[in-house]
Amino acid sequence: MSKLSDFEINIKIKLSAIWSAVLSLYIYCDYFELYRPGKLESMIEGTAFFGKVSQEVVLGLSSILLVTSLMICLSVLLSPKINKVINILVGAIMTLMMAYICYFDGWYFYKMYAAVEAFLTLIVVWLAWNWPKEQSANNPSK
Repeated sequence: MSKLSDFEINIKIKLSAIWSAVLSLYIYCDYFELYRPGKLESMIEGTAFFGKVSQEVVLGLSSILLVTSLMICLSVLLSPKINKVINILVGAIMTLMMAYICYFDGWYFYKMYAAVEAFLTLIVVWLAWNWPKEQSANNPSK
């Protein structure tokens, strides 16, 4: 039996792909959240679980999707040093946020999405933390 060929995928592309998956999960989870009883009514009334919705609240909440969206392209475009730091920081923050939601939200679908999102952002942190080093031309083992 012949062996299937494979090639090494650049870490920037791996990170970008994971952030793409995370963003998709955020969007689908938010969509399915609209099916929670009372959700649409509270949206029409301009209220949320924390009270009255304002421009500032929507700006704050939308920043989560904004940051995740930007991480897709920044993971490819930024230099390795900056890329590593930003992916570790943003990945860790998003992991903690999703772990918090996973623990405190009572709806099973929300817990499932939050757990998968936390797992993926944890992989982002791990990949960035273990960013491959360039090998020296004189010493390939470094």
